[in-house]
Amino acid sequence: MGCCFSEPVDFDSEVNLFHFDLHKAVGKGAFGKVRVVEHKKSKKLYALKYIDKARCIKQKAVANIIQERRLLEEIDHPFIVNLRYAFQDDENCFFVLDLMLGGDLRFHLERKGAIEENVVLFWVAELASALAYLHKQRIIHRDLKPDNILLDARGHAHITDFNVAIHYSERRLHTSVAGSMAYMAPEVVGRKGYTWFVDWWSLGVTAFELLFHQRPFEGRNSERITQSILKDPLRFPEDAHKKCSPQGIKCLQALMERNANHRLGCRPNGQGIIDIQQHPWFSAIDWDNLDTKEAQPPFVPDMKKANFDVSHELDEFLMVEKPLTHSKRKTNVDLQKMKPELRQLEEQFTIYDFVSSRRKSYYPHNQPITTIVRGSDAEPMTVVQSTTGTLLPTATIVERSQAGSPTQEFSISQHTPHLPFTPP
Repeated sequence: MGCCFSEPVDFDSEVNLFHFDLHKAVGKGAFGKVRVVEHKKSKKLYALKYIDKARCIKQKAVANIIQERRLLEEIDHPFIVNLRYAFQDDENCFFVLDLMLGGDLRFHLERKGAIEENVVLFWVAELASALAYLHKQRIIHRDLKPDNILLDARGHAHITDFNVAIHYSERRLHTSVAGSMAYMAPEVVGRKGYTWFVDWWSLGVTAFELLFHQRPFEGRNSERITQSILKDPLRFPEDAHKKCSPQGIKCLQALMERNANHRLGCRPNGQGIIDIQQHPWFSAIDWDNLDTKEAQPPFVPDMKKANFDVSHELDEFLMVEKPLTHSKRKTNVDLQKMKPELRQLEEQFTIYDFVSSRRKSYYPHNQPITTIVRGSDAEPMTVVQSTTGTLLPTATIVERSQAGSPTQEFSISQHTPHLPFTPP
């Protein structure tokens, strides 16, 4: 699917959808889809994530979308799906992001059943590098899980989906419940207050699931999952020793330490990411080569196959959803007459162009934080600066208390599924 608009594109104007050719849909989120796009001038391929404004407003998620947009502007890291452009039209807000054609880890986990230890180790090292960077930027991701980790065509892992990410406070703990319950740390589900330590717990849960194709803490409902996270001992499968080394087991235990002050990478008197890098499980990792992406990933996705659900494209062909099209914006719109939420999006979901814009920080303009009150039996948690609903098991939930470099080397036909017809 491409643009049929005949007027020439003004690339000197602010970035908009007319700057891109639209290709295959490769993903679907709560408010819209993700599709491959090609910049008409540079010919570079990107992922276009578009958010339906009406649906976003109906689900009271305007603040989340604006916050995600702002946080993505602040970050740029080899193992994060980085923001390249942001803009909007009358119906949608658009994120143009690094294109990851290797699929998400949930896709590969379900296809393979379990992942070899050397592969998981490599991914965990890359993800640890990304988390340390985020924490240095005072950002908590809060929703790390296999679904939110994407592979590029070479097999490098990247964190995506910053919809519930926030800046953390260095003085107070956060108390809002956000993320995917099966991956939440005890201090989140137990409502004891938390900081960036929770991302390391989620990394441990994610690594456990990738290695053993099961989660360490489960339950039939949210209450049972909560109790499992808070109380159940960390049990490994009977054949764990066949799938993971003793050093790997110890690393998972250290990441899923319930006492956050004793958790690997979080100890108040420790060295943060250095403690993780020096753990015996990572002894074979060359961290300098890792961060420059010179290290060869042990798993390379099969780029001759679609590494995503091809049904996303079929939805538009079958008219299940309204197809995305290029459309000009209305002119001379009076902001004062807009509904408050639409006006908020218009004013705060601002244009970003990585070629001409300088990244800036919006800290400390983050979500409100509730001061924590503890019972006498609760051990105080030290808040330290980082050194470096539908309660479906993998669904992201938010309780309101208050995204590799672009690549040209891959053709559309080579990396998107072949369909026997072309959507109208």
